Amino acid sequence: MSQIRLIKLKSTKSPHVIWTRKNKKTTERKIELTKFDPTLRKRVVFKEAKK
Repeated sequence: MSQIRLIKLKSTKSPHVIWTRKNKKTTERKIELTKFDPTLRKRVVFKEAKK
């Protein structure tokens, strides 16, 4: 994965972090996704955080 497009998604309920890619040309705002958090074993909102 290209280092320029890498973003960090941090869970709102736990310290779990997911690294993913983002197309910065089409998406200007910060990403919020509902993903599975293995520490809580639930689906939780992940928000884009600083590297």
